[in-house]
Amino acid sequence: MRKVLVLLYGMFAYVGFLAACLYLAGFLMNLLVPKSVDSPVTAAFWTGLWVNVSLVVLFGVQHSLMARPTFKKWWTRFVPSEIERSSYVMASNVVFALLFWLWQPSGGMIWDVQQPLGQAILYALFAAGWLIVLVTTFLIDHFDLFGLRQVWLYFRGQPCTRSKFVTPGPYKYVRHPLYVGWLMVFWATPTMTVGHLVLAAGVTVYVLIAIQMEERNLVQFHGDAYQSYRQRVPMLLPRWKRKSLSADTAGSATTESVS
Repeated sequence: MRKVLVLLYGMFAYVGFLAACLYLAGFLMNLLVPKSVDSPVTAAFWTGLWVNVSLVVLFGVQHSLMARPTFKKWWTRFVPSEIERSSYVMASNVVFALLFWLWQPSGGMIWDVQQPLGQAILYALFAAGWLIVLVTTFLIDHFDLFGLRQVWLYFRGQPCTRSKFVTPGPYKYVRHPLYVGWLMVFWATPTMTVGHLVLAAGVTVYVLIAIQMEERNLVQFHGDAYQSYRQRVPMLLPRWKRKSLSADTAGSATTESVS
C-alpha cells in the first residue's frame, strides 16, 4: 500500500507541474486565464511592486534552497528519499499557485510591438523557449527531473541510482540550455509592461544566482571533469565557432531547476 501511495503522490506532483506550466503560458501571454501578468491594475503601484517582488523572491528561494544538497540531506530526515524530488515539485506547484493568485498587475508600458512581423517573431521565440525547455528535460532525463523515476523505481522495489552525467545535444554548446529556454519564455513578448518586466527581471536574477550555486555543487560532485567542461563551454550564450564537445565529455545535465 505504501508503494502505491508513493507512486500516486509522485504522479500527482508531476501532473500538477504540467498544469502549472500550461497556466504559466496563458499567464504570460494573457490568454485563457482569469488573471494574467498584464490584467487590469487593482492595487497602488508601490503596494503591487512590493507584493510582486516578494513573490519572485519566494520563487527563487524555494527553487534554489530545496535543490541544494545540504537542504536535501536535512530534508530527507523528515521526508522519505523516494519522494524528495516529488516534494520539491509539489512545493514548486504551491509557489506557482501563490504567484498566479497574488500577482498584482502593474501599469506602464516598456514596449508594445504592433507590427505583425515583430509580433510573429516574439511569439515564435516564446514558443521556441517552451520547446527548448521540454526537449532539454527529455535529453537529460525528464522523469528523473520531475521525480517520477524515483517513485517508479521505489514502486518496483528497485534501487534508485544517480543518473549518468552527459552532455547531449545543446549541452555541447551551452552549459544551461534549460535556463536559456526559461529566459526566452519570460522575455519574449510583444507587450512588456512594468509588471511583466519585474517578473522577467526577477527570474533572470534567480537564474544567474542559481547557476553559480548549482555549478559549485557540480564541481564538488564531478571535480576536474566539470571544471574542464565549464572552461570549454559557455554558460548561456553559445560560441558557434568553437568546436563542440563530444557526447562523452562531462557536463551539466541533471541538476538544473524544474522552473
